[in-house]
Amino acid sequence: MPEQNIPQQRKDNNEQKPMRGLLADAPMRAILVSVETVETDWPVNESLDELEQLASTAGVNCVDRVVQRMDHPHPATLLGSGKVKELAELLRFQDCDAVIFDLELRPNQHRNLERELDIQVLDRTALILIIFGQRARTREGRLQVELAQVEYDLPRLTRQWSHLSRQSGGGTNQRGEGEKQIEVDRRMLRRQKDQLQEELELVRSQRQLHRERRKYAGAPVVALVGYTNAGKSTMLNRLAGSDTLAEDKLFATLDPTTRRVRLAGGQEILFSDTVGFVQRLPTTLVAAFRATLEEVAEADLLVHVVDASHPHVQHQIEAVEQVLEEIGGGGLPMVLALNKADLLPEDHQLEITGIAATLPKVEVSAMQGTGVESLLRCISETLVEQFVALDVLIPYQHGELVAQFHQYGTIELEEYEEGGTHLRGHMPQNHSGPFGAFQLETKPAKKPRLSRKSKLEEFEQGASKQDEPEQEESIVS
Repeated sequence: MPEQNIPQQRKDNNEQKPMRGLLADAPMRAILVSVETVETDWPVNESLDELEQLASTAGVNCVDRVVQRMDHPHPATLLGSGKVKELAELLRFQDCDAVIFDLELRPNQHRNLERELDIQVLDRTALILIIFGQRARTREGRLQVELAQVEYDLPRLTRQWSHLSRQSGGGTNQRGEGEKQIEVDRRMLRRQKDQLQEELELVRSQRQLHRERRKYAGAPVVALVGYTNAGKSTMLNRLAGSDTLAEDKLFATLDPTTRRVRLAGGQEILFSDTVGFVQRLPTTLVAAFRATLEEVAEADLLVHVVDASHPHVQHQIEAVEQVLEEIGGGGLPMVLALNKADLLPEDHQLEITGIAATLPKVEVSAMQGTGVESLLRCISETLVEQFVALDVLIPYQHGELVAQFHQYGTIELEEYEEGGTHLRGHMPQNHSGPFGAFQLETKPAKKPRLSRKSKLEEFEQGASKQDEPEQEESIVS
């Protein structure tokens, strides 16, 4: 839902309440820092480009970059001692109020770097948390962000409160200096964490009830997934004719959005737009957003929206596949939507490897509207493969079943006979139960669902068999 359409009362209740935690405020000017080692899996410059986009989304002005190449990161400060001194001088020269590392810092590294640099130190996880805190609008979204922030803050409190002494005793008969301030604040954060977890567990149980109700009475759910800024929100707007907020920024939309769409054949499906993924998605976010990400794992079909114009499209595809495996959505049926195809040269051949190469794919431009009909047709055909084949004769007194077939299923044949309405087509598994009594033919066995890893192994085995030379048959007389 666009921000301008949010009811004023709800908008005020959410936006006027400040986000809590040590990551509530973004810095103004920062220097980006990365370390390149033999174990680096992403090109450093590409990763820093994405980090700069994240910083820009948070409202941070990135004035410079620093990269150190070394065999192994320094355990205490990540960087070497000479590079730390060089960075401190550069920060003072550029008049910066923060430094942002393109890696997840350990708590002791955080503490040591802030002491050496005498400035705010953020890592990739902290920056993403700041963005999420800025963009969360619903109560559920803000609860999830606050929980992730608390889990991030807890082991790092020492860097904020190391200058405080113990509390003084409350009376003349008490001995000792009392409890440290850091212990008080750590206990407060733990209490806050427990409260947030209880509230989110209630949200999760409510979502589960909605999913169960939708499973037995609702339309099939198609979840749009993909790398952040791949164009999922624009795709949802194009498919559903809605006006969800869509910006050329990372994590432009955070709270999930669902829209109902009726296909050309009359079938109803629900499109759900979820939070975008990113390389090295923080584990604290995956855990905190479990209630939202479970929507992806429970979907009937995934549409992986890919920015086909991105120079490192294969890396982004693999990052999304890794997150899907982590949240339990690796074995779901999937369609690949190659978005922003209008930005590709006419003679460009997009090379996709791995499991994504085996998926049905459609080139589309959500912005221009080209290829949308082909994508909807591909979605419908892929959904039908998961449906139950039905050939039923429904008595005329059960007209509500005919209407249900039209609403949720796909119809290949409809004839009016003496005994009732003869329908042949496919129906989602959750809606097929009432039609069992009127089935004319036995239902085919449903294929077991394979995990994404099993699909890739099956694909590679098939490819290797094709490469083997054919053996001549021996003739025995």
